[in-house]
Amino acid sequence: MSSDSPKPVVTSLRLWPALILVVLLWGLKYLPLLFAEPPLPVFMLAFFGPVACVLLIVIWWVAASRASRREKLAGAGGLALLFVASLLLLHPTMREFPIFSMVLPWGGTAFVLGLAATRWLRTFPRTAVALAAAAVAFGFWTLVRLDGVWGDFQSERAWRWQQTTEERYLAQRTSAAGGAAIVGAVAEAEWPGFRGPGRDAVVPGVALVEDWEARPPRELWRTSVGPGWSSFAVAGRRLFTQEQRGELEAVVAYDAETGAELWAHEYRSRFFEAMGGAGPRATPTLAGGMLFALGAEGLLHRLDPATGDMVWQADLREDAEREPPTWGFSSSPLVVDGVVIVHAGGAADRGVLAYGVDDGRVRWGAPAGGHSYSSPQLSQIAGRRSVALVSDAGLSLIDPADGSVAWRHDWPHKSYRVLQPLAVSGSTLLMSTDFSGTRRLDLRREGDGLVAEERWTSRAMKSGFNDYIAHRGFLYGFDPNILACVDLETGERQWKGGRYGNGQLLLLPEADQLLVLAETGDVVLLRANPERLEEIDRFEVLDAKTWNHPALVGDRLYVRNAEEAVALAMPLR
Repeated sequence: MSSDSPKPVVTSLRLWPALILVVLLWGLKYLPLLFAEPPLPVFMLAFFGPVACVLLIVIWWVAASRASRREKLAGAGGLALLFVASLLLLHPTMREFPIFSMVLPWGGTAFVLGLAATRWLRTFPRTAVALAAAAVAFGFWTLVRLDGVWGDFQSERAWRWQQTTEERYLAQRTSAAGGAAIVGAVAEAEWPGFRGPGRDAVVPGVALVEDWEARPPRELWRTSVGPGWSSFAVAGRRLFTQEQRGELEAVVAYDAETGAELWAHEYRSRFFEAMGGAGPRATPTLAGGMLFALGAEGLLHRLDPATGDMVWQADLREDAEREPPTWGFSSSPLVVDGVVIVHAGGAADRGVLAYGVDDGRVRWGAPAGGHSYSSPQLSQIAGRRSVALVSDAGLSLIDPADGSVAWRHDWPHKSYRVLQPLAVSGSTLLMSTDFSGTRRLDLRREGDGLVAEERWTSRAMKSGFNDYIAHRGFLYGFDPNILACVDLETGERQWKGGRYGNGQLLLLPEADQLLVLAETGDVVLLRANPERLEEIDRFEVLDAKTWNHPALVGDRLYVRNAEEAVALAMPLR
């Protein structure tokens, strides 16, 4: 070749639009960090904005990059193939999450930075380097798995080859029960199920010492448990909860004094979704010497609480003619007037189902929305004994005798509803919706029916995941994951400031104390003070994400998450 032969022309790329898009992409992704309380539009922008930026990067590459025609086709086609290949190779847990919002920003950013680093090279070498960088970025996501998300939607990830907590638990547990059986009938249940005797997280007659440096809580035992978001029912020396064990769902009885397993009723069922992980969501219920438990896939059991033997089983999927909702069947059973009541979410009168406690046959059904992660709540409202239930359709009061709907408040909501309806002063009901706020409804009798007045709807308390409590004219709860206090008369916020994540509350009314089980696993003692946030003491208990409700019986506090259960002796005043 002659030395006079022309050298290949290197076309300079117009990179500045792509670099601006990369900066914008990551700015949008971390936009919620700029807000103490990110509104829903900010979450949506942080979720979909980066994806839109990657699509704009592809448009820039094809339409305005100055790359050659063949280079554009190779780059755009290569990116698409790499993205599709990475989706096919993802760990199964990642496929259930809208993973494009994670994968695309990394791949798009790597492609642009690869072009910027090799902008002086000839056409195809620089494109090859950019695609190689994108391949590394996309490939990273094929090496990890999703272990769920925190309440603020921050993901928990691990290498896909690492053992899960559930796998470690199954490997170390013995097949036989760990302790001697406790003979005799189950005593009167001190904590019969979800959120205590009144399902309202109120613990009367208990006051805690307020100097935990001098008299700290004392750990009695700690034991590994399978995943699940069930709480405890407590009767004498027995604790009852639900958990996942591989392909088996389990209702388990533990010794309250030692933490040893007494018995486990295991049956083939496994519910999993990427955000909450595996396992049952509901809490067992004790009533009249009977134990009832609802699994996440809809299997409702009556068991003998002394032995774990099954008396009967019903299937909500068949009876309500529906599949489990997005986050599983979550209704903790309510036993009243000889029936056990759960939310099923079926069409027409299959929204709420009542089963006979003796034979497990459907006694009645009532309409109550298509999905709810709340549980039926027995309430005395306006002189009428009713079962209150919150769903995506609104709030219903149902007669437990025959399932007739005594009253309904329509407040449709497409997203989830989790919280219990809260009855206050015999004539007031509170319900909450994430991002939309809390609504106070005042009810009165009028003839044979009920009439309701909407007193206020306040965005000062936007609890979507954490139940709240009422005390001395004020509402204490999370907004949405920061503790706050609201005036029950006006709906106006008194204060906001306790950062306990998606934690749960107990009220000790005589002592004006709040006991918080934080999302991080800390137990925190607070004063129920409407003037200001007043934190008294804090004690580290669990070191993983904790969404389960605590149970307090006398001086015994029982807490658990998806990995461990712990019993504490609390210092009493």
